[in-house]
Amino acid sequence: MPTEPSWWNDFAAHLAEHRHPIYAADLVATTARLILTTSACDPPTLLAHARNDAPELTGALTDFFRAHGHLSPPPGLAGRRAAARRARRIQAVPAPLRPQVQGFADFLVLQRERAPQLGLRPNQLKTIEIRLDAIRDLAGHLHAEGHRNWASVTTADLESFLCRTPARRASRLTGLRQFFAYAHHTRAVLYDPTGPITALQKRGFHGVTLTLAEQRALYQRWTTAPDIHPHEAFIGLAALLHAATITELRHLTDPCIDPARHTIQFPGRQVELPPDNATWTALQRCRDHRSRLQTDNPHLLVTRLTRTTCAPAGAAHIRDSLAPAGLLPRILRSTRLVTLAEELDIKVLTASLGMSYAGVSHYHNTAQIPAT
Repeated sequence: MPTEPSWWNDFAAHLAEHRHPIYAADLVATTARLILTTSACDPPTLLAHARNDAPELTGALTDFFRAHGHLSPPPGLAGRRAAARRARRIQAVPAPLRPQVQGFADFLVLQRERAPQLGLRPNQLKTIEIRLDAIRDLAGHLHAEGHRNWASVTTADLESFLCRTPARRASRLTGLRQFFAYAHHTRAVLYDPTGPITALQKRGFHGVTLTLAEQRALYQRWTTAPDIHPHEAFIGLAALLHAATITELRHLTDPCIDPARHTIQFPGRQVELPPDNATWTALQRCRDHRSRLQTDNPHLLVTRLTRTTCAPAGAAHIRDSLAPAGLLPRILRSTRLVTLAEELDIKVLTASLGMSYAGVSHYHNTAQIPAT
């Protein structure tokens, strides 16, 4: 090359560290040929040419440019994925009933965008998908019964639909009420058929928790078994003893860990946590495991897929890490939250865990389980 790019040596070193030597050499040669052919050294421009002329370079160039600050992360990636999921749900609605469902989905998204301006808490993208799930299933049920428009739907039709899944009655009824309120406002229906329908809801948490014996067995497994993967031990102990969420575990990075003060600050929490010796030991094993991977990824939990990037591990990795123990992270966290809600003041718990008052109250006044 007449003039090599300013990032060229860093790129070669990055490939030598994160790729097999033969594969790294091929990538260097292919990248050099692409630069000579296109005369492009600017990272965004070169990456655009790579997508068209040398697709095999796209992954390596993207990882390097993002890791070294030459590229900004893709804007709105989570939003685009959520939009694709909403589109799949809408497409599953029978064609005669689909236009109103599309309008309802757009209304929910617009409501979410306007919420901060009105001083309201916006709905989560997952909540919107749950509402669309209920309307999609209802539309399939109504279409099978012969309905070709929403105006012909009666209260009896909705009752027959809700009776199919009694355990989800309250959740689905919430979605139905929102949809028919929107449909009545847009004059797609003459009246709201959900008015006479009721659904009793149990207060408090009624999910699965672990007994004291089960908690002790898990603690013994994660503190004494030498062949346990470091990720399983840390994820299990952090969820069981400190009520860590999947998101907190995924986004835990080096700046969140203070070896001098022996503390951890989970993302989203305002209070630093001084972990117990077992959790701290498991954390150090995760750091040793990451150092053996020779990665620049700052996250504590690094996988084979994220070793060459700076992205956090996926939520599926957190769940899969606990698969050998036959548990889900939410069961461990719920077990701890039920105990803490009974033993601590709600205001103290909201401040320490970064939860809302309503979220903590959900676990309050639940049958207490013994603490570990």
